[in-house]
Amino acid sequence: MLQTQEIQEALSLIKSLTTDFISNDDMLKIQQIVEQHLHDNDEKEKNDTLEASFGLDPILFNLQTAIIAVNEIGQSRPIIISILMHEYVNRGMVTLDEIKQYFGEDIMRIISGLQRVKALYARNTSIETENFRDLLLSFAEDMRVIFIIIADRVNLMRQIKDRGTEEDRIKVAREASFLYAPLAHKLGLYLLKSELEDLSLKYTDRETFYMIKDKLSATKVARDLYIKQFISPIQDKLQAAGLKFHMKGRTKSIHSIWQKMQKQKCAFENIYDLFAIRIILDSVPEREKQDCWQAYSIVTDMYMPNPKRLRDWLSVPKSNGYESLHTTVMGPEGKWVEIQIRTERMDDIAEHGLAAHWRYKGVKDSGAKLEDWLKDIRSALETSQSSDEQIVNQFKVDLYSDEVFVFTPKGDLFKLPKGATILDFAFAIHTNVGAHCVGGKINGKNVPMRTKIQTGDQVEILTSQNQLPKRDWMNYAITSKARTKIRQSIHEQELRTVSYAKETIERKFHNKKIEYNEPVMMKTIKRLGFKYVNDFYKAISEERIDVNQIIDLYQEEQKRDNNELPVTEAQSASTYRFEQINEAKQSDSKDVLLIGNNVKGVEYNLARCCNPIYGDEIVGFVTISRGITIHRKDCPNCKHMMNLDTYNNRQIAVNWAEQANGMFTTTLHIIGNDDVGIVNNITSIIIKEKNITLRGIDIRSSEDKLFIGTLTVMIDSNNSLNQLIKKIKMIKGVKSVSR
Repeated sequence: MLQTQEIQEALSLIKSLTTDFISNDDMLKIQQIVEQHLHDNDEKEKNDTLEASFGLDPILFNLQTAIIAVNEIGQSRPIIISILMHEYVNRGMVTLDEIKQYFGEDIMRIISGLQRVKALYARNTSIETENFRDLLLSFAEDMRVIFIIIADRVNLMRQIKDRGTEEDRIKVAREASFLYAPLAHKLGLYLLKSELEDLSLKYTDRETFYMIKDKLSATKVARDLYIKQFISPIQDKLQAAGLKFHMKGRTKSIHSIWQKMQKQKCAFENIYDLFAIRIILDSVPEREKQDCWQAYSIVTDMYMPNPKRLRDWLSVPKSNGYESLHTTVMGPEGKWVEIQIRTERMDDIAEHGLAAHWRYKGVKDSGAKLEDWLKDIRSALETSQSSDEQIVNQFKVDLYSDEVFVFTPKGDLFKLPKGATILDFAFAIHTNVGAHCVGGKINGKNVPMRTKIQTGDQVEILTSQNQLPKRDWMNYAITSKARTKIRQSIHEQELRTVSYAKETIERKFHNKKIEYNEPVMMKTIKRLGFKYVNDFYKAISEERIDVNQIIDLYQEEQKRDNNELPVTEAQSASTYRFEQINEAKQSDSKDVLLIGNNVKGVEYNLARCCNPIYGDEIVGFVTISRGITIHRKDCPNCKHMMNLDTYNNRQIAVNWAEQANGMFTTTLHIIGNDDVGIVNNITSIIIKEKNITLRGIDIRSSEDKLFIGTLTVMIDSNNSLNQLIKKIKMIKGVKSVSR
């Protein structure tokens, strides 16, 4: 009975608040539907809405949300009726067709959007990334859905103090801070934005919230006295100038004070700008700017302004319609005080956002800018190749970013987020301009595309038809539109690259009259160590793999498939055992070295610590019993001996002969991922080289899923060795190769 009385009282209040914009016929139909619910005693019905999960009656809850919408958002018939009716549609008491018949198609469309949002919460009460894309698309379909959801969340945050579990309260509070407060900020609903942030802090960090609240209460008397002393002389001057106005001091929100404490890493007592003074002028539209600047002149004549803190949103309003003139001045006792100067109309818009903006005629239509923003969001979400987590982060950046205002050479004005670059501006003009951007000019001076633009800059974009987006452009772009288009272009380029590489292989197969079999090719790609097919085709297009080598491996795989080769199971590095080959005698190399002044018949040997091979820079040391030992000059042992006095007289100049027909032994150290088949890939490369002989291999696994191994090879020169090292490094999974 008590709940029925509350519903009737709320409905009566709504009726009194909406007489100016909701007709008697509309209200009569709403009352009929509500009364039908009150007489419906079916208790079996279950409700899975978010408010119901906290023990709140959804019908009463929506009536309370409608009151918030009227008081905080403004007079909008579609918004209020949609709030009141959508729960009845959810319960099947009214159909969408009936809503269309009773109230019109516009309201039916809003309720349809609300149903999609509610359906997401029915699956999961938290906005996880898997639902985030759908949620944003639902918002972006109609801006009024966003207004309703924000009012709905404010109502919920006000009522869950002692309801539900602490975990549920924290989850809802984080959503409010993470999504709904930024949305309210974007739409100019600053009162609701501040309330959402404060309530979120109250539930997520209760101790900090009440600490700041208590200290604000303790300093209120002194703060009010200071504000009174500060504004008194300003009031006298403004009255003497003939301006109609009223003034008020506004204490900053608890959340904004906490943010300042975090940013400045200081205690509450060290935050000096705890409040702002607002001068609200009663001006006719044609004198608004003139009166605001006159008030600014009066204030700055009395108190010294900080030139770095002037914010002119009169000349160029924010995209959400916000207009105001901000400055910070040095007040009594050396305290900085923020002054906000605006008219009654501007203050209404500043408090209630875009919805208030619609009430005023003959002013700039900022709503069009917000519709453009929603259009960009829709486009980004529908075409993005990004992960949901990337979308979440980028969406938050777009919501909270400040704005810069720049001009084209023709004088067209563009608004972009603070920190935007030449590249962002190029994509803001047009996708094709951004895709072919090579740089730009700021105020006539050539600059690279990564240069950040500032308010007031005149920017010209330089383009080239040969230019295409590159992956490193993601480091220069911050807007969601630019980043989405760059990813999309790179994805398309990769698809074209893959298609070209595939055609190249198939053409080679056709020329060699080899039948192309897709499953065999997939096995060949896997044997080469590629995890993704696209990586394989990309390697071909970049000529990191020889197509002829692919054909050889393909034919080998085909024979293995047809049982024409003995099948050898690929082994992990930890289990790989290589059959040792008897060490061959060092080839006769009597003509390989030129020793001293071409001394003949001298016994020498190649040092085993560094295994010098033909082409290395070398030096000889005379030994007592083994003739001359040849070291590489970068050998650690060689460097050590060269620093010892006892070896100074033992050094002897040695050089390689112009031609050497011998084979030299050397060792390679390899580190890589311990993947199945990687050792086979390494040895298959060595076996295919005509001037290299594999003499031994030693592989062992480490604890971090890596293998460490040594390869002993016979090779003719260091040029051949360098080529071998490059080829081994190209094998997928190999991390390093060194001598």
